[in-house]
Amino acid sequence: MKESRPPKYRTSPGIEAEFEPGSHGKVLRNKRGIRTIKAMDQAEYDALEEAQDRYLDLVTEETVFTTEFIRKMHRDWLGSIYAWAGTYRTVEMSKGGFTWPPASRIADNMDRFESTLLKPKTPFRKTSIEEAAKDLAIIHSELLLIHPFREGNGRLARWLANLMCLQAGLPMPDFSFDIPGNEAAHTRYLQAVIQGYEQNYESLADLFREALERSAAG
Repeated sequence: MKESRPPKYRTSPGIEAEFEPGSHGKVLRNKRGIRTIKAMDQAEYDALEEAQDRYLDLVTEETVFTTEFIRKMHRDWLGSIYAWAGTYRTVEMSKGGFTWPPASRIADNMDRFESTLLKPKTPFRKTSIEEAAKDLAIIHSELLLIHPFREGNGRLARWLANLMCLQAGLPMPDFSFDIPGNEAAHTRYLQAVIQGYEQNYESLADLFREALERSAAG
């Protein structure tokens, strides 16, 4: 688990932009009254571990992933922490000079994401690591571009990739950029995601292929 978070997003006003009183503007308002980044990181990490364990039995070989399923994943993960878990963000968000698509377009963008990517490609049936990596990269990048939730988009997208690989009988990706302190790998991942925003998925596909190969070799 990472000890600290990357620089804060810039957001527009709204309930999802509110911070927990006493947190000095560092921790989002939450159900548990958590005020420190360290405690919130731990709470989110523990909740994700629990949700991931439950979903190992929930997803079958016939599961078709949908936008509603993704919202359920988010809600089952963060619902005990944030009141808005599982609902699309209503605030505008930007970071490092990049602004994600408007909140008003999220529902339409997610519907298009479902009809053009999730339904045609799930249940996930890939047997080749290379073929799987390409589709995973596209789905991962497009979901992150939509940025449907206020918090947790990256972790949710990686969790979705894990479930799709599990469904296909492939090893779960060993994401080296998730290892604390591996800044070079994390930077490479972020750059690949940004390229994916421009529909250049090759670098991200390489990362997924390498992650799948590491798991298969281990």
